[in-house]
Amino acid sequence: MANTQLSAKLEEIKLSYSSIIITMDVEKVFHMTGGVGETSYSRNSSLQKKASEMVKHITLETVEEVYLATKPKSIGIADLGCSSGPNALSNIKHILDKIEGTSRNKLKQSAPEFQVFLNDLPTNDFNAIFQALPEFHQWLKQKDGSDHENKGTNSNIYVAAYPGSFYGRLFPDHCLHFIYSSYSLHWLSKVPRGLYDEQGNSLNKNSIYISENSPCEVSKVYFDQFKEDLSLFLQSRSDELVSGGKMVLILLGREGFNHVDRGNSFFWKILYQALTNLISKGEVEKEKLDSYDVHFYAPCKEEIEEVARENGCFEVERLEMFEIEKTIGKGMSYGTMVAMTVRSIQESMLAHHFGEAIIEGLFKEYGRLVDEEMAKEEIRPITFLLVLRKP
Repeated sequence: MANTQLSAKLEEIKLSYSSIIITMDVEKVFHMTGGVGETSYSRNSSLQKKASEMVKHITLETVEEVYLATKPKSIGIADLGCSSGPNALSNIKHILDKIEGTSRNKLKQSAPEFQVFLNDLPTNDFNAIFQALPEFHQWLKQKDGSDHENKGTNSNIYVAAYPGSFYGRLFPDHCLHFIYSSYSLHWLSKVPRGLYDEQGNSLNKNSIYISENSPCEVSKVYFDQFKEDLSLFLQSRSDELVSGGKMVLILLGREGFNHVDRGNSFFWKILYQALTNLISKGEVEKEKLDSYDVHFYAPCKEEIEEVARENGCFEVERLEMFEIEKTIGKGMSYGTMVAMTVRSIQESMLAHHFGEAIIEGLFKEYGRLVDEEMAKEEIRPITFLLVLRKP
């Protein structure tokens, strides 16, 4: 009897431990590939930069509206999910330029003090960002075609890192005026627990995301996690923003209610196929693949609207869908470019689960499969732009 009770207790501890691993891995492991090497996010984030540039006019219009409405002496700006590439400081530079120009040309006064907060998970390569700050300040001093007449403009700009998950509070009450987040909110806080049975086995063994092979409850489990995460994000940001503060959020999504399309979900289907192909070569164990699920969700417009409406903390000012024009780098196929981009984002999670030895071969196979599919029919990943205002 005692042995039976001990066995039951050990099994309980095992399941509890398994659950902890599922919920903790993302925050402890997930990060873009740091540094400036060939496979780094810094070198492979041109698609994200292109998206930011496509909607830059909306971002700058929004931050100007906030500044003119609130006229703060010290303005708080946060980039949530800033990563470690050049995009974070580039986006901040455009925002500061806009506010300085508005101060000078419309308000006929000096620019406010800037408090800039760069946030990402603790595993992010923040050192790479701060090593670029001297060049960033020099960049702000130069005219650069944008009339920096005040040679000391960078003296009132204070930049700080805020490591931690944005699914929860990060900042003091009412200290921010504008929040920007690009290509971050489609990443969930965890792999949804509902994907696993009481023994810790995945219910989604023939996929790593939602596909035609997934049981019907899988899409609901994913949406429930997305809804929980986004609701917490909105509530937390509402506490941190001043009244009249705004957010510009850019995230991946899908065009309609159907999860199975040739959009963002299709890239996960191709990654699953690439991993499956490595099983036949003896490089990946089937059990390992069966237990791997991604912490990602591509919402549709109606789902975003539903969460925002039920949360009630913000007014939706804009919700627009757009596609990034496909470009190919010199001497590089579209499939290879996508593979390099996905690798710079997912390598930390894949290497942690499958081991680093498979990474090179996996993404070579992945790039080949993307090119193969593109030759058959276009793949159309969807992006959403969301502008929210705190009443």
